[in-house]
Amino acid sequence: MEGEWADGLSPWEATVVGDRLYGRGAVDNKGQHTINLEALRIVIETRGRLGFNAKILIEMGEECGSPGLGGIAEAHSDLLAADVLIASDGPRVSTRTPTVFLGARGSHGFSLRCDLREGGHHSGNWGGILPNAGIRLAQAISVITDAKGKIAVPEWRPDEIPANVLAALQGIALEFGPDDPLTDDDWGEPGLTGATQLLGWCNFEVTSFVCGNPQAPVNAIPGQARATCQLRYVAEIDHTRIVTALREHLDRHGFADVEIVEGSRHFFHATRTDPDNAWVRLAVASITQTMGTPPALSPNFGGALPNEVFAETLCLPTICIPHSHPACGQHAPNEHMMLDVAREGTQMMAGLFWDIGDGRLGVD
Repeated sequence: MEGEWADGLSPWEATVVGDRLYGRGAVDNKGQHTINLEALRIVIETRGRLGFNAKILIEMGEECGSPGLGGIAEAHSDLLAADVLIASDGPRVSTRTPTVFLGARGSHGFSLRCDLREGGHHSGNWGGILPNAGIRLAQAISVITDAKGKIAVPEWRPDEIPANVLAALQGIALEFGPDDPLTDDDWGEPGLTGATQLLGWCNFEVTSFVCGNPQAPVNAIPGQARATCQLRYVAEIDHTRIVTALREHLDRHGFADVEIVEGSRHFFHATRTDPDNAWVRLAVASITQTMGTPPALSPNFGGALPNEVFAETLCLPTICIPHSHPACGQHAPNEHMMLDVAREGTQMMAGLFWDIGDGRLGVD
């Protein structure tokens, strides 16, 4: 996105303007890695030793599905053996609220395709006697959710949100900036709003829909239509049943002519460390001591990460402490880190690493 940045800013140069550091990767994720490495350095320099063994893994392929990371973990599980994964990615729940999140929602991408025939046929000569692929596909999508986005596929809906997860989510106030779109409390699962809807439930999205030629439409009935879709899902959903359950649901509603085409990327499992885990208690207590106020405890991140490599393959509790903020511009022009958030992040991580080395918070 070079050329789309504000005057005087470039994705390829780190530029400080006021209390912000601009540049590609300032928060996603070079800046966050740098904060954690600096915190390790501070502890070693101050104490003379870290006080525990640390293994550092910086993975560079998350944006394209982390190819190979799972295989590396399986092949080198002894080398990567540990007691806990402590990571940093994504934004805090709000700029002024230190945050701990314990996993990530899953992401499963796929396409829906209705392929009735080759080419288009004149809508005057064939209309009313020839099925329209666009209409068929639109109707198929309409049975996946209702008109307000409530998911209708039974297997895509958790039976419940665990009590300790629900309690944590109800304590989170989401932050929105003046340039953010307005949210709709009536969208999604009835009765759920805010963080509970965003982080504690599933959402199905259509990210593109194509039939005919949108750039140059003609009076023809399209024979083919395609939609790109994704399901964001929580840890209570069986990821092995996502596509099978959709196939059964579409067949029940008479859409055997709509094909599900698996995507080649963006398949991350949903994971979540129990909020009552001892490592979680350690992190929350340490940050509370350092900052003088408890952090927001988010049971999982709203997006998707390759967290299953650590939570499932390596069987580790996972704790993520983000050093970014909601309006940071990641994946967009003018990406930036707020310097006071970076300072807080360095303080929190140095405090956490110090306390782990001290052993005084009850985790060996």
